[in-house]
Amino acid sequence: MKIAVYGKGGIGKSTTSCNISIALARRGEKVLQIGCDPKHDSTFTLTGFLIPTIIDTLQSKDYHYEDIWSEDVIHKGYGGVDCVEAGGPPAGAGCGGYVVGETVKLLKELNAFYEYDIILFDVLGDVVCGGFAAPLNYADYCLIITDNGFDALFAANRITASIREKARTHPLRLAGLVGNRTSKRDLINKYVEACPMPVIEVLPLIEDIRVSRVKGKTLFEMVGSEPSLNYVCEYYLDIADQILSQPEGIVPKEIPDRELFNLLSDLYLNPINEGKHQNNKENLLGFTTI
Repeated sequence: MKIAVYGKGGIGKSTTSCNISIALARRGEKVLQIGCDPKHDSTFTLTGFLIPTIIDTLQSKDYHYEDIWSEDVIHKGYGGVDCVEAGGPPAGAGCGGYVVGETVKLLKELNAFYEYDIILFDVLGDVVCGGFAAPLNYADYCLIITDNGFDALFAANRITASIREKARTHPLRLAGLVGNRTSKRDLINKYVEACPMPVIEVLPLIEDIRVSRVKGKTLFEMVGSEPSLNYVCEYYLDIADQILSQPEGIVPKEIPDRELFNLLSDLYLNPINEGKHQNNKENLLGFTTI
């Protein structure tokens, strides 16, 4: 099974991806996580450092595939999850889609691409141009990471359009949305009412999820010294279980941009009272009322 994880930049895709990868490994699956971002930091919380990228390795070998071994590009991460970073072209030059293609090509040359039960692509931001939509060419399912804010759901809708387009020629389905670090879900609910799709899980607003990224550890690793975080890991295990159930998934139909803007801004533009007006304004901007 191959899964592509998308979402607005900064929404917590890599943190979520790493914890889902470990959860899948805890369920007995052999997992490979491929970071598809020039920053090459997708697997940081699994390995604890920035591993060499596929592109760096290819360049160092003058693109002689026969001189590259699996251990040159596949690094073991926490929980037995194998990690690869595709890397990317220099800023302002080249195409990220080419890099993803080269990564898959090399893994196939190494007979590694088909050795895993699960391959998870963690993809740069909400960019869904032809290049960064490339992981969808290989995926069975797409997961969209969001929160209860306007911008994240607007990005999710654009990603939805990309999934629909790719599904015309590939056996791709949307598994659903995962809400990350949100204390409310009214905008999420409103969006999925208008654009029907599964909501796989909504993780609560827990600061330790963000802190784990800074520490370079997953929640599963942090539980060793902070057992109180075990309940957070259960959310990721639940996501893993739903993925492993091989859901039917859907081919979604996005909402036109202006219609979506009006839909999500309605909570702000039509408040019931002043108190709710303020709360809705904060929800719209992705903030949490204290």
